[in-house]
Amino acid sequence: MKHSATISSAGAGPATSLSADKLRQARAAQSMLAAMLIIGITDNAVPLMAEHIGLGQFYLLRTLIALPLLLLMARAGLGGLRPVKLGAVTLRALLLAVSMVFYFSAVALMPLAQALAGLFTSPIIIVLVSVLFLQMRIGLVRVGAVVAGFVGVLLVLQPDPGAFDALILLPVAGGVFYALGSIATGRLCQGESTVSMLLVYLLVQGVMGAAMLLGLQLWPQEVAAGADGFLTRGWVWDLWQIAHLILLQGFAAVGGVFLITRAYQLGEASFVAVFEYSVMIVGPGVAWLLYGQVLNGWQILGIGLIMAAGITISRRSS
Repeated sequence: MKHSATISSAGAGPATSLSADKLRQARAAQSMLAAMLIIGITDNAVPLMAEHIGLGQFYLLRTLIALPLLLLMARAGLGGLRPVKLGAVTLRALLLAVSMVFYFSAVALMPLAQALAGLFTSPIIIVLVSVLFLQMRIGLVRVGAVVAGFVGVLLVLQPDPGAFDALILLPVAGGVFYALGSIATGRLCQGESTVSMLLVYLLVQGVMGAAMLLGLQLWPQEVAAGADGFLTRGWVWDLWQIAHLILLQGFAAVGGVFLITRAYQLGEASFVAVFEYSVMIVGPGVAWLLYGQVLNGWQILGIGLIMAAGITISRRSS
């Protein structure tokens, strides 16, 4: 009897471990889906904010709202504020902050689906950088995924060869710098706390916003009406119309990034990355409800190709 109990107890060990692993993966997926829901909704507020304030003020106010929340997270024991390698963390923050300059500019000036399509070229760019500069070898599957993703981006952005508009390069530039920031995170920032990396990122973002505002104060530019003036508009005092949107962006800056990081801490990276692409459904879906932004058949196909390429690259790169 005692012997059989021992066998039963031993047999329960692997099953319990497997169940706990599945639970962690499920929680990781839930965290990522929640983060993409937050981002997909709040990024749709950017065009409304762009009608009233400029990019520099948006960046600075977003940081000022987010910093107190981050300090509360540190006080709650969710991570230390001091980075181990300040130079590496600052480089990562600079790359990601520049990426978001391009991305938010694109969100303000074009349909969200196109901005997201450019940003999600980052897995493709990571593979290209890894092959060209880091001497990584890849197989035919990932080569095919890169080609499919590139075709998908063209289908979503739909550039006109007869009348090239440089505006379509904004989200792609965002994807390039996002990819470089991701590479820096993986290769230079191992062992850093989430809170410390987010703190440096927010500080860099705030400094960039202040620098933009100072530059526009010293060298004023012509400001177009509405969202078209997002890149050249200086400081605006009348903020009551969009105060709730500014608060929303501040909370999203902390909450979204925290949930994304938590997801990657709980689950396997190649598994978690799949759920990151849900924002390409949530974001355009909310944009359709709010602004009536409609995608044509080719753009829907392009989004499908980008998602398939990114998921393939993530799974094959595990």
